[in-house]
Amino acid sequence: MKSQPKRRLIGIIGGSGLYEVPGLTNMRWEKVSSPFGEPSDEFLFAELGGQGVVFLPRHGRGHKLSPAGINYRANIDAMKRAGVTDILSLSAVGSFSEELSPGTFVIVDQFIDRTIQREKSFFGNGMVAHVSMAHPVCARLGDAAQRAAEVVGLKVVRGGTYLAMEGPQFSSLAESELYRAWGCHVIGMTNMPEAKLAREAEICYATVAMVTDYDCWHPDHDHVQVADILRVLVANASNACSLVKEFVPHLKARADACPHGCDRVLDTALITAPAARDPAMLKKLDAVAGRALAAQAK
Repeated sequence: MKSQPKRRLIGIIGGSGLYEVPGLTNMRWEKVSSPFGEPSDEFLFAELGGQGVVFLPRHGRGHKLSPAGINYRANIDAMKRAGVTDILSLSAVGSFSEELSPGTFVIVDQFIDRTIQREKSFFGNGMVAHVSMAHPVCARLGDAAQRAAEVVGLKVVRGGTYLAMEGPQFSSLAESELYRAWGCHVIGMTNMPEAKLAREAEICYATVAMVTDYDCWHPDHDHVQVADILRVLVANASNACSLVKEFVPHLKARADACPHGCDRVLDTALITAPAARDPAMLKKLDAVAGRALAAQAK
């Protein structure tokens, strides 16, 4: 029997400069609790063109959280508890390429994680799991983001490597040149471990990186200034809202299973023997890993 499409709930995580999405209806802010701590803010439950969406300002309303101060585990766990099936992450980034000028939107497909002081997994002692990050974003969401950007007339580039740095300081010139030599395309402070955690939670995930500056490698732009970034952020935020409005309708329905397997990665990732699993850890994982744990128990 052919699988029937089911209603999706689309999560939108807004980065620097994107703290709200105009055009939403039936809005309500609601606290979603997580056993991993406090999310960045309440969640905005709403509809966009008849499609259910959940919006979360990554830094909190008013930009109160630094990149290292964000509770990424709580954010993603709460998204899962809210019923989110797909996440579009929007992030401000610096560019390592002359062609990726400020205002360009890059649909990232790879990451290099250089963060050093963040909780990067839901799993650990008592319930160990190893998920594949070979292809860290959902190509289906990337396709939808590319179509949406093209429809609204944005300068968009499909594919690129996002270097996630710890911050909150910007790069030194030596670091900037090193990351360029590695073949990175953009640099930011927030998409790791966010992408890793979305993968562990079996949520389809994609990043649209919004270029604000050239980091510090560019001879004509050798100092990254917050004032300059903020000016570009305003324009990028407006364009991001246009992209979201076009993007969401593409995801109103799809077959139950993600064609790329994003929603089934834990089937081959859970390694701790059932008798050795920590009941307290399992309780915390009821949302993130509940499907896979229940399947193993059958």
